[in-house]
Amino acid sequence: MSFQRALAWSIFWIGLSLLVAVGIYSYFGPAPAEAFLTGYTLEKALSVDNLFVFLMIFTYFNVKREAQRRVLNFGLIGVLILRGILILAGIALVERFAWILYLLGAVVLYSGFVMAFGGEKQFDPKKSRTIKLVSRFIHVSHEHHGVRFFFRENGHLVATPLFLVVAVIEVTDVIFAVDSIPAILAVTRDPIIVFSSNMLAILGLRSLYFLLLRAHDAFRFVKQGVGVILWFIGIKMILPAFVPGFEISNTVALGVVLIILTVSVVLSVVIRKPNDGNDHR
Repeated sequence: MSFQRALAWSIFWIGLSLLVAVGIYSYFGPAPAEAFLTGYTLEKALSVDNLFVFLMIFTYFNVKREAQRRVLNFGLIGVLILRGILILAGIALVERFAWILYLLGAVVLYSGFVMAFGGEKQFDPKKSRTIKLVSRFIHVSHEHHGVRFFFRENGHLVATPLFLVVAVIEVTDVIFAVDSIPAILAVTRDPIIVFSSNMLAILGLRSLYFLLLRAHDAFRFVKQGVGVILWFIGIKMILPAFVPGFEISNTVALGVVLIILTVSVVLSVVIRKPNDGNDHR
């Protein structure tokens, strides 16, 4: 996908999400629309770190550009299904056991600390339980066969590295959902709002990934920005336990998330890497 096409598709998905927000505002009022926009922006921001991991996985398995679109297409279908299940399970748990929200808030705070100050995530195939599990049940070829996930060899079904990549992406997203779903539950527990904001953010991941490939430096400090956002959301979740009756509104939350994202992108553009040969003052 070219930069122009990736940009056009990204604008399309963002525009569609804004139209959905307008529809929610028209039929249900400003509060649900505000919750949708906050949840969507939050999920979009969290997805950037996910995409960096996808990039590492593609690089390790030497996945060609023409095959990356196919992998992302099939991967996102699985992600949509798994996220839907996890969202419904998360809402059901929080509705039944309200104290779980505070526990999830602590998880979000910890994740924010790791994301802001932790080193870059690395993908180690030798330690990947997903690869070990898949390899235990099906033979996996070391060579790519175009964009195919399976082929037959001597009458036996053999998986290609692309199938492993899809499996790793699915498991990786489940791990990321441990951060993203609790974060959006701090905004709203309306299953329709949570599900729709999640799904629209995920549907725009493919085009965002190809933008990331060509504008990597523009996302340089976004990871740290997302870490700060997670701190803020974690505090929003836990604060009512210490200050009963006090709650940070979604209006404030949306403003804070947008400001942090904007600052992180501006810093990424203004502060260049030391090895790019430019003045860094």
